[in-house]
Amino acid sequence: MKRTLGSTSPRLRPRVWLGIAAFLAYLAVFYAIWIVNGLDYTRVGESEQTLLRWYVAPLAGGLVVVLIAVSLFGWWRPTLRDQRPLSRSAVVLPAVMAMVAIVNMFFGDHSTVTPTMWLYLVVGSVLVGFNEEVIARGQLLVALRARFGETGVWFISTLLFSLLHLPNAFFGLGSVAILQVVIQFGLGSVYYLARRYSGSLVPAMILHGLWDFSTFSSNVPYAGMAAPFIGIAAVIVVLVLLRRDRRRGVSRTTASSRITMS
Repeated sequence: MKRTLGSTSPRLRPRVWLGIAAFLAYLAVFYAIWIVNGLDYTRVGESEQTLLRWYVAPLAGGLVVVLIAVSLFGWWRPTLRDQRPLSRSAVVLPAVMAMVAIVNMFFGDHSTVTPTMWLYLVVGSVLVGFNEEVIARGQLLVALRARFGETGVWFISTLLFSLLHLPNAFFGLGSVAILQVVIQFGLGSVYYLARRYSGSLVPAMILHGLWDFSTFSSNVPYAGMAAPFIGIAAVIVVLVLLRRDRRRGVSRTTASSRITMS
């Protein structure tokens, strides 16, 4: 089922394979830099050198792919804007997630964080918010909406986003990466709610960057403890709101048909 993308026409017609190709290209560059730099995921926030090589560098390489792909497709407008706002209740979980991230940072021990480390944390967090939201919840949504209904769009894009973290199993996390994938599916659903509520991808970028900044800069477990519960709630809320939105769409279509016939 095709969706209207907006008043400006994209350079390339949105197709699922284009969105997935851009997603895979991003992953290829990102993980190639990790491999070359010898990543140990459990030590990313350990020092200035680890943050630069394992956080900033791969994200900077991924940024190049994002900019080239979305510009080549001509999808910037529908990638960054969403004209299908959900219920106001969609803002609750993104707000809760932001508060948890802030609390996590506030109570953390930052005594070992140097000014240069703070700089790398800020740059890396901005990049991760921009890159992963544009590639997974931006251009990928544009591509998937060319073929699937919104429930399928949410599920497939969020699943791919969560699977993005599976290779972490080979970079020091081991089997824990499977749990990370499950949790990221839930957190990805929160970012989806942030986009759909606001009508813009920017709040999802900010929330994503804030969350990663909090977890990498702090040694307290509040964010990790809350993440599964936030994620489960988000999946439930997304399903409920999408079902309600679909019913409203059917009702509007039925009402419009009756007006036309009368």
